[in-house]
Amino acid sequence: MADKRSKRHTHSPRPPTSDIVRGLVGAFIGIAAIASAVQFYLNDADLTLVIGAFGATAVLIYGVPSSPFAQPYNVLLGHMISAAIGVTVFQIVGEANWLSAALAVSLAVVAMQLTRSVHPPGGASALIAVVASAELHELGYLYVLYPVGLGAAILVAVALAINNIRASQRWPSFWY
Repeated sequence: MADKRSKRHTHSPRPPTSDIVRGLVGAFIGIAAIASAVQFYLNDADLTLVIGAFGATAVLIYGVPSSPFAQPYNVLLGHMISAAIGVTVFQIVGEANWLSAALAVSLAVVAMQLTRSVHPPGGASALIAVVASAELHELGYLYVLYPVGLGAAILVAVALAINNIRASQRWPSFWY
Protein backbone atom coordinates (compact mmCIF):
# COMPACT_ATOMS: atom_id res chain seq x y z
CA MET A 1 0.00 0.00 0.00
CA ALA A 2 1.39 3.39 -0.95
CA ASP A 3 2.08 5.84 1.81
CA LYS A 4 -0.24 8.85 1.50
CA ARG A 5 2.65 11.15 2.38
CA SER A 6 4.57 9.97 -0.67
CA LYS A 7 2.00 11.41 -3.06
CA ARG A 8 3.19 14.68 -4.48
CA HIS A 9 0.90 17.54 -5.14
CA THR A 10 0.92 18.61 -8.74
CA HIS A 11 0.09 22.18 -9.60
CA SER A 12 -2.24 23.18 -12.34
CA PRO A 13 -0.40 24.04 -15.54
CA ARG A 14 0.91 27.57 -15.95
CA PRO A 15 -1.37 29.50 -18.29
CA PRO A 16 -0.08 30.62 -21.67
CA THR A 17 1.85 33.90 -21.71
CA SER A 18 -0.99 35.56 -23.63
CA ASP A 19 -3.41 34.74 -20.77
CA ILE A 20 -0.97 36.13 -18.21
CA VAL A 21 -0.56 39.36 -20.18
CA ARG A 22 -4.33 39.62 -20.63
CA GLY A 23 -4.78 39.18 -16.86
CA LEU A 24 -2.17 41.88 -16.19
CA VAL A 25 -3.77 44.36 -18.57
CA GLY A 26 -7.34 43.63 -17.45
CA ALA A 27 -6.57 43.89 -13.75
CA PHE A 28 -4.58 47.08 -14.28
CA ILE A 29 -7.27 48.82 -16.34
CA GLY A 30 -10.17 47.59 -14.18
CA ILE A 31 -8.64 48.51 -10.83
CA ALA A 32 -7.27 51.82 -12.16
CA ALA A 33 -10.75 52.78 -13.37
CA ILE A 34 -12.41 51.89 -10.07
CA ALA A 35 -9.69 53.50 -7.94
CA SER A 36 -9.96 56.72 -9.93
CA ALA A 37 -13.75 56.84 -9.61
CA VAL A 38 -13.78 55.99 -5.90
CA GLN A 39 -10.89 58.30 -5.03
CA PHE A 40 -12.73 61.15 -6.72
CA TYR A 41 -15.76 60.75 -4.40
CA LEU A 42 -14.52 59.04 -1.23
CA ASN A 43 -11.51 59.48 1.03
CA ASP A 44 -8.44 57.22 0.91
CA ALA A 45 -9.53 55.05 3.87
CA ASP A 46 -12.70 54.06 2.06
CA LEU A 47 -10.73 53.52 -1.13
CA THR A 48 -8.57 50.98 0.68
CA LEU A 49 -11.56 49.03 1.92
CA VAL A 50 -13.53 49.01 -1.33
CA ILE A 51 -10.55 48.24 -3.53
CA GLY A 52 -9.77 45.18 -1.40
CA ALA A 53 -13.03 43.53 -2.44
CA PHE A 54 -12.51 44.46 -6.08
CA GLY A 55 -8.91 43.26 -6.02
CA ALA A 56 -10.19 39.78 -5.24
CA THR A 57 -12.79 40.10 -8.01
CA ALA A 58 -10.05 41.11 -10.45
CA VAL A 59 -8.09 37.95 -9.61
CA LEU A 60 -11.15 35.86 -10.44
CA ILE A 61 -12.37 37.52 -13.62
CA TYR A 62 -8.96 38.16 -15.17
CA GLY A 63 -6.95 35.28 -13.67
CA VAL A 64 -9.48 32.43 -13.83
CA PRO A 65 -12.26 33.74 -16.09
CA SER A 66 -13.77 30.28 -16.62
CA SER A 67 -14.54 29.92 -12.90
CA PRO A 68 -18.27 29.97 -12.05
CA PHE A 69 -17.42 32.64 -9.45
CA ALA A 70 -16.01 34.87 -12.22
CA GLN A 71 -19.14 35.15 -14.37
CA PRO A 72 -20.96 38.50 -14.73
CA TYR A 73 -24.12 37.37 -12.92
CA ASN A 74 -22.10 36.21 -9.93
CA VAL A 75 -19.88 39.29 -9.90
CA LEU A 76 -22.69 41.83 -10.16
CA LEU A 77 -25.38 40.18 -8.07
CA GLY A 78 -22.94 38.67 -5.57
CA HIS A 79 -21.41 42.05 -4.78
CA MET A 80 -24.65 44.03 -4.81
CA ILE A 81 -26.83 41.66 -2.79
CA SER A 82 -24.04 41.31 -0.23
CA ALA A 83 -23.60 45.08 -0.04
CA ALA A 84 -27.35 45.54 0.55
CA ILE A 85 -27.26 42.97 3.31
CA GLY A 86 -24.26 44.68 4.91
CA VAL A 87 -26.03 48.06 4.86
CA THR A 88 -29.19 46.51 6.33
CA VAL A 89 -27.25 44.81 9.12
CA PHE A 90 -25.43 48.04 9.96
CA GLN A 91 -28.71 49.96 10.06
CA ILE A 92 -30.30 47.39 12.37
CA VAL A 93 -27.36 46.67 14.68
CA GLY A 94 -26.09 50.25 14.56
CA GLU A 95 -22.39 49.71 15.09
CA ALA A 96 -19.47 47.74 13.79
CA ASN A 97 -18.84 44.88 16.20
CA TRP A 98 -18.43 41.12 16.17
CA LEU A 99 -22.19 40.57 15.80
CA SER A 100 -22.71 42.94 12.88
CA ALA A 101 -19.61 41.64 11.07
CA ALA A 102 -20.64 38.01 11.50
CA LEU A 103 -24.27 38.66 10.55
CA ALA A 104 -23.38 40.65 7.43
CA VAL A 105 -21.04 38.03 6.01
CA SER A 106 -23.07 34.95 6.99
CA LEU A 107 -26.34 36.39 5.65
CA ALA A 108 -24.54 37.41 2.45
CA VAL A 109 -23.33 33.83 1.99
CA VAL A 110 -26.89 32.53 2.37
CA ALA A 111 -28.32 35.15 -0.01
CA MET A 112 -25.69 34.40 -2.66
CA GLN A 113 -26.38 30.68 -2.35
CA LEU A 114 -30.15 31.18 -2.63
CA THR A 115 -29.75 33.39 -5.72
CA ARG A 116 -27.06 31.16 -7.27
CA SER A 117 -24.75 34.17 -7.37
CA VAL A 118 -21.87 33.05 -5.14
CA HIS A 119 -18.95 35.42 -5.62
CA PRO A 120 -16.48 35.13 -2.71
CA PRO A 121 -15.46 38.82 -2.77
CA GLY A 122 -19.13 39.65 -2.16
CA GLY A 123 -18.52 38.72 1.47
CA ALA A 124 -16.06 41.59 1.62
CA SER A 125 -18.67 43.99 0.23
CA ALA A 126 -21.01 42.98 3.06
CA LEU A 127 -18.29 43.33 5.68
CA ILE A 128 -17.13 46.71 4.36
CA ALA A 129 -20.69 48.04 4.67
CA VAL A 130 -20.48 47.32 8.39
CA VAL A 131 -16.89 48.34 9.27
CA ALA A 132 -16.34 51.33 6.94
CA SER A 133 -16.05 55.00 7.87
CA ALA A 134 -18.93 57.28 8.80
CA GLU A 135 -18.68 58.83 5.33
CA LEU A 136 -19.37 55.49 3.67
CA HIS A 137 -22.11 54.68 6.20
CA GLU A 138 -23.81 57.96 5.27
CA LEU A 139 -24.27 56.61 1.75
CA GLY A 140 -26.74 54.05 3.11
CA TYR A 141 -28.18 51.95 0.30
CA LEU A 142 -26.50 54.18 -2.26
CA TYR A 143 -23.37 52.18 -1.32
CA VAL A 144 -24.95 49.25 -3.19
CA LEU A 145 -25.02 51.25 -6.42
CA TYR A 146 -21.89 53.32 -5.85
CA PRO A 147 -19.19 52.28 -5.27
CA VAL A 148 -20.16 48.58 -5.27
CA GLY A 149 -22.47 48.26 -8.29
CA LEU A 150 -20.49 50.68 -10.42
CA GLY A 151 -17.18 49.04 -9.49
CA ALA A 152 -18.47 45.56 -10.31
CA ALA A 153 -19.90 46.82 -13.61
CA ILE A 154 -16.58 48.45 -14.54
CA LEU A 155 -14.70 45.21 -13.88
CA VAL A 156 -17.21 43.21 -15.93
CA ALA A 157 -17.06 45.71 -18.82
CA VAL A 158 -13.27 45.59 -18.89
CA ALA A 159 -13.38 41.78 -18.69
CA LEU A 160 -15.76 41.65 -21.67
CA ALA A 161 -13.22 43.55 -23.74
CA ILE A 162 -10.00 41.99 -22.43
CA ASN A 163 -11.13 38.38 -21.99
CA ASN A 164 -12.54 38.22 -25.53
CA ILE A 165 -9.48 39.48 -27.40
CA ARG A 166 -8.55 35.97 -28.49
CA ALA A 167 -11.20 34.55 -30.82
CA SER A 168 -10.78 31.01 -29.48
CA GLN A 169 -11.84 32.02 -25.97
CA ARG A 170 -15.24 33.47 -25.09
CA TRP A 171 -16.15 35.13 -21.83
CA PRO A 172 -18.47 34.84 -20.06
CA SER A 173 -19.16 31.13 -19.85
CA PHE A 174 -22.72 32.06 -18.85
CA TRP A 175 -24.67 35.23 -18.13
CA TYR A 176 -27.04 33.97 -15.41
